[in-house]
Amino acid sequence: MRLRELLWLTCTLTALATQANTVRLLIAGDIMLDDGPGKTIAAGGDPLAPFDAFLRDADYRIANLECPIATVGKGLENKIFTFRAHPRVVEKLKGRFDALALANNHSGDYGRDAFQETIQHIRAGGIAHFGGGRNLAEAHKPLWVERKGLRIALLSYNEFKPRSFEAGANQPGIAWSEDSHVVQDIEAARAAGADIVIPFMHWGWEHETEPNSRQQQLAQLMIDAGADAVVGGHPHVTQGATLYRGKPIIWSLGNFVFDGFTEGPGRIGWLLRLELDKQGVQRWDTITAHMDDAGTPRPLLNHPSPCGERGKEGIQNCLNTQTD
Repeated sequence: MRLRELLWLTCTLTALATQANTVRLLIAGDIMLDDGPGKTIAAGGDPLAPFDAFLRDADYRIANLECPIATVGKGLENKIFTFRAHPRVVEKLKGRFDALALANNHSGDYGRDAFQETIQHIRAGGIAHFGGGRNLAEAHKPLWVERKGLRIALLSYNEFKPRSFEAGANQPGIAWSEDSHVVQDIEAARAAGADIVIPFMHWGWEHETEPNSRQQQLAQLMIDAGADAVVGGHPHVTQGATLYRGKPIIWSLGNFVFDGFTEGPGRIGWLLRLELDKQGVQRWDTITAHMDDAGTPRPLLNHPSPCGERGKEGIQNCLNTQTD
């Protein structure tokens, strides 16, 4: 065998071995399936269809569910915007997402009965949930993902009002971002055998394109406590990314399926792809999504967006041209 062929074979086998031990985790931002997206689904459309190939090309897929899915309840009177999606929308989530984060400021829009009905619908669709539950312990319980010998603990917290929908000892609701509780949960996940810990945060000020001091303080606290990466959402715009102690922080993924925004930053989101092994995040990139008037996202494959790789300092911009 010639030296060139031998080198090619060695590189190929190394790449295959690396891939066999690497878990590809995909994280989408805010998914709101009422209003425009809900009307699209009711009319027989599918707002997730343009991203179907990307969503299926991963070992595990999660997103933030920015609305209850229910038929009961009454919209909270003290909120400007309240959302509630019809249970038919679950069919569009099946096969695209493995789990949904519930820790956000809209999960409680129609009350606790609607929240519990939401959990029932997504469970019936074979989809897990985290960041919310029937009580405080369940809301703070990690979502455990075990793939290719890797144990991943995913956590989710909200810190945008109203806090009244926080879970209680015997009351359903969401996980609130209290610093001591977040640190305790991360440390407990490590003690329980997590190889990777990733908090998925609902934080920051709406429409602000830069993270605020609170986000920066909390992100560093979580990584110091043992998190391997920090991912955020809620501001309805993307907020860039940075590294802290060599670990990525993606401040806000922005919207993913959402209508009601004029052309501009509110119609741009990122789909995050992480490659994980027992040493942490091996590499990661983002795919830019552009939403139309109805809130349906379409990939912008020649649009630069943040990416990174272990061992390389700083954040780069990458161009995505294909799904593999």
